[in-house]
Amino acid sequence: MNRRAFIIALIVTVIGVFLLALYQRRFETEASGGEKVKLLIAVKPIERGTVITDDMIATREVPMAYVEDRAIKEGERAKIMGLRIGNLVLAQQTLMWTDLASNEEARDLSGLIQPGSRAVTIRTSRDDSNAALIRPGDYVDVISVMPEGSGGGQSEHLSSVVLMQRVLVLASGLNVSPQDPVDPSTGSIKFNNADSTLLTLSVTLQEAQVLALAAEKGRLAVILRPPNDQRVAATVNDVSSKQLFEAKERANLNIRRSNTSGPQVIGGTENK
Repeated sequence: MNRRAFIIALIVTVIGVFLLALYQRRFETEASGGEKVKLLIAVKPIERGTVITDDMIATREVPMAYVEDRAIKEGERAKIMGLRIGNLVLAQQTLMWTDLASNEEARDLSGLIQPGSRAVTIRTSRDDSNAALIRPGDYVDVISVMPEGSGGGQSEHLSSVVLMQRVLVLASGLNVSPQDPVDPSTGSIKFNNADSTLLTLSVTLQEAQVLALAAEKGRLAVILRPPNDQRVAATVNDVSSKQLFEAKERANLNIRRSNTSGPQVIGGTENK
């Protein structure tokens, strides 16, 4: 066998084995949820009000697909040293920014924005009492209610559209802490009704464009989600106010039919 051909074949074989191993590794990484990220966890239960010290926390590697936006990464360890815990954190539980008590560091909204995301403040409907009960760290779905028609003109009919699902709330009004704001002079919880409809959400740049356009065309409403519900509906049909009127008419028709289809009593004799 020609020695040169043998060497070339050997080199090609080595390169092929290397590329195959590289592909297999990449496939396994993607199948397991992507590259792993080091997150901070509690090594023992941390009671509310406890000051965080280095011996209370450790690191755990978690695939990127399963990392919460609120999770505190290993590189942010120094930021939380000396801060107080606002919620009970159990052993082996991942530390979240929303677990921290209200403090000057936590009030820095820009520090809560994850890389690749943006903080966008929206104003929900004035009669949306649900928004006043939402706290930073909650997840919501965002719905737009606007006049029907592509022109967005004045129309007697409205359309309800689900714009986004499972969006992280960074701030409620002027509060970025999951704890209710406290008046330092009285020590009691204070409420700011003027800000109760303002919510700051963590979104992508393109999602921010959608929210800005929807706010110009109509009103925005939010729906609170369970914190551990990861499900996102693939398709959600729009709902028109026409459908409401049609459903009401069908209900009234069924009631009329029910009232007239039953047995009637005439002169003491049942007439079927």
